[in-house]
Amino acid sequence: MFVFGLAVVFKLFSIQFLQGDKYKALAEKRVVKDVVIPANRGNVYSANGNLLATSITKYDIRLDAVTSSSKNFEKYLKPLSDSLSKFNGKSSSYYQRELTKARVNKNRYFLLAKSIGYSDYIRIRNFPLLKLGAFKGGLIVEQSTKREHPMGGIAQRTIGYERIDEKGNVTRPGIDGAFGIKYLRGVDGQRKKQRIGKGQWKPLNDANEIEPKDGYDVYTTIDVNIQDIAHHALLNQLEKYKADHGCVVVMETKTGEVRAISNLGRSKTGYYYEKRNYAVWESHEPGSTFKLMAVAAALEDKVIDTSDVVDTEKGILTYYGKKVRDSKWGGYGKISVSEAFEVSSNTGIVKAIYNAYKDKPSKFVDRLYDMNLNDTLAIPIIGEGKPIIPDPRIKNGRWSGIALQWMAYGYGVSFTPLQTLTFYNAIANNGEMVKPRFLREVKEWDNVIVPFEKEIINKKVCSQQTVDKVQQLLKNVVEKKHGTGNGLYSKNFSMAGKTGTCQKDYRDKEKLNYISSFAGYFPAENPKYSCIVVIHEPDKSVGYYGADVSGPVFKRIAQKIYTDTPLVDEVGTLNVKKASVEKEFENYYDLAQTYKTIMPNVVGLPAMDALALLENMDVKLKVRLKGSGTVKKQSVNKNIKLKNNQTIILTAS
Repeated sequence: MFVFGLAVVFKLFSIQFLQGDKYKALAEKRVVKDVVIPANRGNVYSANGNLLATSITKYDIRLDAVTSSSKNFEKYLKPLSDSLSKFNGKSSSYYQRELTKARVNKNRYFLLAKSIGYSDYIRIRNFPLLKLGAFKGGLIVEQSTKREHPMGGIAQRTIGYERIDEKGNVTRPGIDGAFGIKYLRGVDGQRKKQRIGKGQWKPLNDANEIEPKDGYDVYTTIDVNIQDIAHHALLNQLEKYKADHGCVVVMETKTGEVRAISNLGRSKTGYYYEKRNYAVWESHEPGSTFKLMAVAAALEDKVIDTSDVVDTEKGILTYYGKKVRDSKWGGYGKISVSEAFEVSSNTGIVKAIYNAYKDKPSKFVDRLYDMNLNDTLAIPIIGEGKPIIPDPRIKNGRWSGIALQWMAYGYGVSFTPLQTLTFYNAIANNGEMVKPRFLREVKEWDNVIVPFEKEIINKKVCSQQTVDKVQQLLKNVVEKKHGTGNGLYSKNFSMAGKTGTCQKDYRDKEKLNYISSFAGYFPAENPKYSCIVVIHEPDKSVGYYGADVSGPVFKRIAQKIYTDTPLVDEVGTLNVKKASVEKEFENYYDLAQTYKTIMPNVVGLPAMDALALLENMDVKLKVRLKGSGTVKKQSVNKNIKLKNNQTIILTAS
């Protein structure tokens, strides 16, 4: 027993002195922990200054019913209950009963209010007992941050978010995701919490050990007015044609600033919402909108001209057993390349490109490369689709005996809508290809931290001669009666663009669907905006041609921008001169300069001009006017010397 007692004493000594720090740290670790206090993410604003995304701090208020003294608890129980009653609407007696029960049951985590705003938080923490703080009053405050989008579902996918699931996987779509880490996220704070049993923890102190630092604010290029127009124009057309999904992008021609981007997909219940960022992510065969790239390449290589004549072969061409067909039965006969583009003749464009490049297809591919069509746009938004261009020099480069022919009218190649729009925008911009831009600047309050400037991808994708020719082609598509976009023509404002109707899943006849598109810009003469509309899988029984499905969305956007957002704020009549008005003014001016103290002849003058003239003479006169209109009679004849305070009566009718 003596030896056993010595062993116990030695062990106690060892634990107390030799290993004391180790066990204290272990106990501290199990009872106290550091909890991260998330920083408020910066706000996301539109180009107009409208709030697109913001972080709202919410507070949970709890009470440690044990920590306060019996004296304080009894003293403040009734006043606290009265205050809570006014705040939540329940009776004061209810709170007296519940708080007393929490005290008896040693509840150290009693919920008083959940998910309240900052003003309510300040109000509650000043309630009786709670205003004594964490140690004397038992106040427990827990804060969390919630991301909200004031505009609702409009552009929500493009605005984006950052989410982390239970396994730590991070999802960062859109602007919020792209710029979250660098600018929006901020620096998290830290707070110590103590375990109080049953898996519950409460703050050790009233204040945080490290205060969180809010993130910077991001100002986008999105114009909420244009965004609203684009969103609803697309939504209406998707619903009308019962389409699977679609997207719209509106870009400012000179700067590349994206003014609107809408991506809508259909849910199982038929409701459309921002499902995916199709404009940035979805790379697909563009169909006839690619004919612009094909014709521009051939014009630049000077292997065709718009006046060249091609035979559409009754609307059917055959290569290696595969057929190229025109939408018009029987074709268009022999037509110019210009007309083939305007009526979107597949056989006409294919024959022109094939005859020009059949012996040197790599030259066609190289020209497409020179126009930067093989490059991604390298935009910061995550998930950009990659362009695909078959190349005969690359092993497994998707090349075949029909690759050149299929490329000519938009098959076998693949681009995202934003990549296609960027090329159309370059043509509208006289050949200068600018990078699509979603941000204007990053700010901390009124201080600009990072400005974002215009970025040029290619100073000249093709010569001015080629630009002029294809600009005219795009204009003809809308303005000429035979053009596929003529149904969009309006005498009130000009547009230029190209329709596209591309087959989808054509390898399986049962799954055959269509992609309807329209890409272009407006006004045609001095482009301010470029725009692309792409709608996937419209109901074939309702319609599927690009001019019918996507074209009206383009026109609606252009029309609304013209009427709701005037492109030029000028008063055009200021410089218009009218001979009669000029003569009247000259007569008035001459009289005013000639007659200072002698009565002029004011008969025939407008009554108001006569009054102004007489009241500004060098003598003070009392002028009375009878009637209105033009002066017919004056009480003092002309050339009579006038006196101060003399009365003159003018009769007008």
